[in-house]
Amino acid sequence: MAQVNDKFKSFTKTFRESLFAYFFDVGGICAGAIVASQLSIMQFSPWIIAIYPAVLSAKGMIGGLLSGRLSTALHIGTIYPKLFGNTKSFYKLYQAIIVLTLITSLTISMVSIIFGNQFWGINFSDFYDIVTVVMATMTMGLAFTLVSTIVAFVTFKKGLDPDILVYPIMSTVADLGITTCYVLVLNLFFLYDQTGKEVVLAIGILQIILVLWIFARNMHDEEFSKTIKESLLTLLLVAFIVNITGTVLNKTNEIVEGRKEIYTVYPALIDTIGDVGSVIGSTATTKIALGLIGSSFRFMEHHAPQILGAWISSAIMFTFFSALSLIINNMFSLDMFLRFSYILLASNIIAVIAISIVSLTISVITYKRGLDPDNFVVPIESSLADTLTSVALFIVLLLAG
Repeated sequence: MAQVNDKFKSFTKTFRESLFAYFFDVGGICAGAIVASQLSIMQFSPWIIAIYPAVLSAKGMIGGLLSGRLSTALHIGTIYPKLFGNTKSFYKLYQAIIVLTLITSLTISMVSIIFGNQFWGINFSDFYDIVTVVMATMTMGLAFTLVSTIVAFVTFKKGLDPDILVYPIMSTVADLGITTCYVLVLNLFFLYDQTGKEVVLAIGILQIILVLWIFARNMHDEEFSKTIKESLLTLLLVAFIVNITGTVLNKTNEIVEGRKEIYTVYPALIDTIGDVGSVIGSTATTKIALGLIGSSFRFMEHHAPQILGAWISSAIMFTFFSALSLIINNMFSLDMFLRFSYILLASNIIAVIAISIVSLTISVITYKRGLDPDNFVVPIESSLADTLTSVALFIVLLLAG
């Protein structure tokens, strides 16, 4: 009986805190509304709509790495909950994030031109445009990493669990911010002639200079090098994953044919599924690090309360997103709400099952191989969440006709 009570308490705690954290994904609706209002500029080139989820996923990967490392480090005491006068680990982590942002931008751009040439109908001559836009967008998005840090510190000081709260809040702020940056960069690049292109290029060049300076200072630092090296594998995986997401979104775009309610809700959906994976993965890696559960696949049954709490709260949010998207686009009616909610909830079930398996599997495998799960779990699952959600939505829309 005591064990049942403990599991129920774990479930209710995860459910309450997850629902609170997921509520911030409403910001994803704002990001989607921005995209829906800018569909005209999205038609300038086939790569623009395909690169959008790649940029979101890349920012999510980097934010996931930061939030996962911060959450675990706060629990075990290697980072203090303050911005100034913190440990060496804290500042090395931030410098690594800046370097990884540039590497991610370049890698995603190179992989995207291969995918684009095969599936999006673009040429290798588009590479300059893609890499310039992606680098400028990701550079501007670095400002939002400070938000996740402040959230982690505040939640930890308040006695809340940063494993549950940090990434969901950070990912929403980052998606809203990176969407705004992307649209701003696109407008500068395509609508303001040569001057706009030069401004966008200058932003990317500034990041290159900063990264070279950081490398010069940290080349021989073991902790910095470990973060970069372990994250590179994740980065390469993510580069392929996010371009698959972009390809799926392109195919979805052919089905939805400009349906604004889909574009409006899309960032919120991928945010929430990423949050589900983050809650499940982060709580699992922290338990493993603290020795509360073993690093075998049998621990999944002991983690069931967290999985169930994270899923039910996400289903509630999907239903809320359905209503909100329809209201924003002046399309709300009971019939439309029921049909749209069915599409979103069916997508939710498929995506949550998949992301739960992925998060827990990566937690176990990385820990068993002596790697830091925080360098892999949230970054990989956040990117896979975007792909899995996109695929789930595509399948349901295809079946629903």
